[in-house]
Amino acid sequence: MNRIDVVSHRLMIFGGIVMYVFGSIGNILNICVFAIWSRSKNTSNKYSHCCRTNNSSLYLLASSISNLIVILYPLFTRIMLDGYKYHITESTVFFVCKLRYYILHTFDLTSLTCICLATFDRYLISSREARLRKLSGTKKRTKLIILFIICLFGLHSIPVIKYYGVSKTGYCTIVSTVYLYYYLYTFQIILHGIIPIIFLSIFGILTFKQLRIISERKNHYRNKHSDNQLSRMLLLISLAIVLSSIPYCIEQSYYVLFNENNRQQTSYFFLYHVTCSILFYTNPVFSFYIYYISTRNFRIQLHRIIFCRRRAHYVVFYQSKPITSTTTKFT
Repeated sequence: MNRIDVVSHRLMIFGGIVMYVFGSIGNILNICVFAIWSRSKNTSNKYSHCCRTNNSSLYLLASSISNLIVILYPLFTRIMLDGYKYHITESTVFFVCKLRYYILHTFDLTSLTCICLATFDRYLISSREARLRKLSGTKKRTKLIILFIICLFGLHSIPVIKYYGVSKTGYCTIVSTVYLYYYLYTFQIILHGIIPIIFLSIFGILTFKQLRIISERKNHYRNKHSDNQLSRMLLLISLAIVLSSIPYCIEQSYYVLFNENNRQQTSYFFLYHVTCSILFYTNPVFSFYIYYISTRNFRIQLHRIIFCRRRAHYVVFYQSKPITSTTTKFT
């Protein structure tokens, strides 16, 4: 084993373990915060609009649970495969290849879709048009949408279990050439890359413009501060999605277009493969830190959880009324 291979394996081991630990802790804390926000109830008709504002918290709760599953199993097996050089056999192919990729694609796509829907729900809530605000549904409908998303991607990923196998060199590989191309362009490029990036970019910009107009009309400092929080969060999430999607898509495209899915790699390309694998998990791992850095109310709620303070329900900036302050206590 040459020096570059040693660096690649160590990078996967140390980088993967760090991401595994911090990603697991971060998403558990995400789940705690969003579970509280999604259960928030209002006792006054004055705040009756908030029956819809919990939708974003529900979407982000589902996204965080999906991210945790992606970290606990697919990331762990990736560390074993690329870090510790675990050799796949016919007896372990189901758990290491078939089940791993099924869980990875089902819950990673669920997480990305929920983030997109949370952004879209924020766009609806911040709209100045009543007909658009009414499109933000109730909590019951939101739960049904999340359940439908999980079932849809779960069914869509079933062929992964059928067509994934182990190559003669001990790598996970797709045995069907037809499904291999479908897998590359549908899973890796369209669903993991193009659609989330375009969707978040469009509705992030539209939401930011709407909140700027509201802020200018009302001349309210907190709304202005919320705009900055929103723009930072959307920018960081979009950046994380780009980093986690594009390099991995390039790698997969290389295998199919130029290398015929042959996993016999040069040392330099294996280093690139390890780097792409680490970047692929940046979105599920760093979502907590994006929320923590960009959202003041998220930090407040998290501190209350950690230090066991009396619980308070906050309507966070992506759950706010279009014309009111974004941090409101309910009694």
